[in-house]
Amino acid sequence: MTPADAIALTTTIALCMLGLALLISVVRIIVGPTLSDRILALDLMAVTAMGFIGAIAIRTGLTLYLDLAIALALLGFLATIALARYLLSRQRLAVGDAQ
Repeated sequence: MTPADAIALTTTIALCMLGLALLISVVRIIVGPTLSDRILALDLMAVTAMGFIGAIAIRTGLTLYLDLAIALALLGFLATIALARYLLSRQRLAVGDAQ
């Protein structure tokens, strides 16, 4: 087995596993009983997509994909923070209405 074959095999396995993780996170977003579960699933989806992009970058040898992964990481982080703040503001309104 040549090194190129080994890289192709490992990236194929990684892409299959990451695809499965993406599918599981989509199910969690749809089924998630609470909003916080859905936010965590969305964060998991962003991280998994970064891994997916990284595996594709290794497979193709193009470093352009790493820039996309960094941009996706930033967007995922900001989306998670924004949704968490939204969740906190909803809780504050619910506590304020109860008093």
